[in-house]
This record gives sequence, structure tokens and C-alpha cells, in this order.
Amino acid sequence: MSITGSMYAGISGLQAQSEATSVVSNNLANSTTTGYKASTIEFEDVFYSTVNAGGSADQVGNGVSVASVNTDYSQGSYESTNSATDVAINGDGFYIVEDPDTGNTYYTRAGNFTFDTDGYLVDSHGNRVQGWEMDDGSISGSLTDIQLDNSQSPPEATSEINFSLNLDSTADDNTTSTTNPYAAMFGVYDGTSDPALDDSRYAYSTTISVYDENGAAHDLTVYYDKVETSDGDIVWEYMVTCDASEDMRDFEGTEMSTTSGAGLLMTGTLTFSSSGDLTSMTAFTLADPPTDTTDPLAEENWVLAEFDTNGLPILEANFTGADDNQEISFNLGMSNSDFATGTGWDTSGGIDSLDDMDATTTTDDLPSFNTGVLSTSATTSTTSSSATYSLSQDGYAPGVLIDVSIDENGVLSGSYTNGQTQELYTIGLADFTNTQGLYAEGSNLYSATTESGQAFIGTPGSAGFGTIKSNALEQSNVDTATELTNLIILQAAYQANSKVVTTADTLLSTAISMKR
Repeated sequence: MSITGSMYAGISGLQAQSEATSVVSNNLANSTTTGYKASTIEFEDVFYSTVNAGGSADQVGNGVSVASVNTDYSQGSYESTNSATDVAINGDGFYIVEDPDTGNTYYTRAGNFTFDTDGYLVDSHGNRVQGWEMDDGSISGSLTDIQLDNSQSPPEATSEINFSLNLDSTADDNTTSTTNPYAAMFGVYDGTSDPALDDSRYAYSTTISVYDENGAAHDLTVYYDKVETSDGDIVWEYMVTCDASEDMRDFEGTEMSTTSGAGLLMTGTLTFSSSGDLTSMTAFTLADPPTDTTDPLAEENWVLAEFDTNGLPILEANFTGADDNQEISFNLGMSNSDFATGTGWDTSGGIDSLDDMDATTTTDDLPSFNTGVLSTSATTSTTSSSATYSLSQDGYAPGVLIDVSIDENGVLSGSYTNGQTQELYTIGLADFTNTQGLYAEGSNLYSATTESGQAFIGTPGSAGFGTIKSNALEQSNVDTATELTNLIILQAAYQANSKVVTTADTLLSTAISMKR
């Protein structure tokens, strides 16, 4: 290599170390940048010159050049935050974001997302995060902008009411009947009176709010009264009622709220063992069509109730005037495991309606479930005071979004003022065959190139993709100590190469001075 070649080799070293210093400096500058991935620089020697020495061909190098600048995509550590929309990827993958102005798609590891004024989930530059809408727990359709625009939880009509209570077995029989003791409260009920059932007519009551199809709340009250029986069994009569003015069931072309049967939805009996366990129950509802078309309270109109698919008796209500009544299952802790056989009722006592009962009816004559099954919280009748232990129902009013959460599978769920939680979106992830081929756009964004290959898309936690950690951000994976060490090494290399240049310059000056 000539003196001039030595100078050029030194200059190439200065240029290479300068580029390396830029890479290290950029790493250090982004050591606290969310989701930043450190870069490393690789060098290669430059083509060689051939010289003849002792009859053999030898080679002399001509300096150095930058071979590549690679990105270290290893996992960064986590930083906890107070924002549910701050998310970090634990494993492989990139978030997918789209520029709403250009339609360009980018990829990022920085999960510091927020909702903008239009309800879009966006990154710090307004690019919209991509995901799939959720439908009944499954992703639906194709990738789309994640947007919560006036998100509401629709109402759900009540379909089941559940009670767990104790009825005081020493209570008095407040309403008696010489003709039908098992339907004594029924006999004095009058929906046109206020109240429809006087307080003196029952021993205990409990009220629960239910919801119609529009999400409006309505009170259902269940009345209980002890029945004096000739055989000494513990029997209670019950009635399930609503506000008479809200009863919009149809009775032969007349709204029920104007009739004597207004508000009465179900009646029946509960039979208990001497130890207070529920052994049997009956449930009667208004027949459709009725036998007596003039009086909804005619005893022949009240027939054994049908069962739902869980073996619970069903009552019908109508609070909105809809063509179809609202079916509500009534659960006191006993279900019928054999409801599909016949009517589901054992009517060996010959009783199919209230009209079939009279003063001679015994407890053994009462209908019963084909096969009654008790739950662990079934209603009891012991000497303890009457009390309601728990009551619940499955309906709810409409709700307004108040909070969001994101689980490890990237499912974004909304919490609403009605107490409901709804799965709304699943965040999409992308990965590439060759991540080193991605083009760094700046702003923590990458774009796909022919070298990276097309993105393959999936959901967090699925094959090849990491999971999501909410309330956390992935920190820069820059190792500051390593970078500072590299900076010292580069400084020494730069100084050495500068010495090559100055030495070559001295040699060249000496050669020139020889001519003088």
C-alpha cells in the first residue's frame, strides 16, 4: 500500500468510527424512549490490493467500511403505569397502527396508547391502533380501527329471579279459607284495590327489582303466608306480584291492569319437612287461553306452570305492551330434573288447576315436580325468624362506558354503569420473517419492506405472538453501561485512525521535501 493508500485507509477508519459513534449516540439519546430498540453497527474490510513479494502475490487491505446497522429486537424491561391503555408486549410481535390521513400502515413496540376525542385508540402521533371487533366472545370481521364511540351496554330483560330465604315455621296463618286453604291469599287478592293484598293477609314478603326489554326497572313482590293443614305438615302459600298499574298482559282483549287479576303473576305452595327442608312446591300461572274469559281470577284459569330448560317454573309478565310476554323463571332453590316427561308435574293427586283443590285436599294430593332437586341455598322453614338471605336476577338497565381494561390476550373490555362488562375488541399483532428488513420511520414506527417480507397477523397469545401486559410500557432495551464502554473504544479507535492520517501526511511531506 502506498503512502496515499495509508492515508485513505486511515480516513476510512475515521469515517467508520464516526458512523459508529452516531449509532452509539443515538442509542444513548433514546435510552429512556418507550419501546426503542437499540442499534448495533458492523464493519467489514475494504477490497485488497495485490503486491508481489518474493515471487508470491500478497494482499494489502485498503481500509474499512460499514457493513450493516442492525436492530436489537430483544425484550425491554417493563415500567408500570396507571393507565389501562398503556400496554407492553411480552414476547414477539408489533402493534399495528394506521395513519388516518394517508392510510399507511406502521408497526411499533411502543404501547403508550390513549383515546382521542373521537373515541379512537391512538398512539402519540394520532395513528389508530388496529384490532378486531368482538361478537359474543369471538373476533369478528377484519382488522379495523379500535373505536369506542358513545359505547353503551344495551339493556337485558330479566329472565330469572333467585331467592334464598327462611320462613318462620311458628308464624300464624294470616289468611284462612274454608273452601281452598292452599289458595287463601289468592282468594282475597283484588288487583283493582289499593293495596291489592292487605298487609294483614300475609306473614312475610320480599321484593326484587327486575328489568323489561327496554331496561326499565319494575318491582316484583313475593308474599308468603302459613297454611294450617289437617295433617300437621309445614306448608306455605306464596304469590308473585307486580304493581297492578304496570301489568300490561292481555286478557281477552283487555289490558290486565284494569282487571281484578292485575299484578298477579304466579301463585303456589311450598311444602317443608319437619326439619325445615323444602320437599315439594307447586306453581300456578294464568292459562292462555283462559277457560273463563270473563274473570282472570277464576280458579279454573290458574293452571300448573311450564318449566324452563333448567327445570324452573316460569311466570309471564308484560311491562311494555309488547306482543309477547316476558318469561321469568322463579327459583326458590328447587328445580325439576325431569321436566321433559309429560308436563313435568306429578299430578297423581288429580290437581291440574286451583279449581281442583278444596277443603278436603291434603298435602299428599298437591302436585309436585317429577323429580325435585334442591340447591345448597334452597328456601327453608325453621323456627328462626323469617329472613331473606340472598336475592338476585339476571337483567339490567342500559349502561354508559366508565372504564376499559385489556387482558393478556389483547381483549379490550368495557365496564359500564350498569355493572356489566363487555368484550369490545381484540388488539392485533404483526410479525415478520426478517425483522432486520424493517424500515425505521422514526417516532417508534417501522414499515414493511421487500426485505422484511409481508407481515403475518395474529392475536396476542396465539402461536408465534407474545401476550399483552396492561398498565405497563416496554422500556428501551439500550444498555447504557455497554454503550458508554463502546463510546470509549470508538474514541480510542478514532484517535488511532487520526494518527494514521497524520503519520501518512508526515511521510508524504518528507518524500516531497527530498526533491528540494
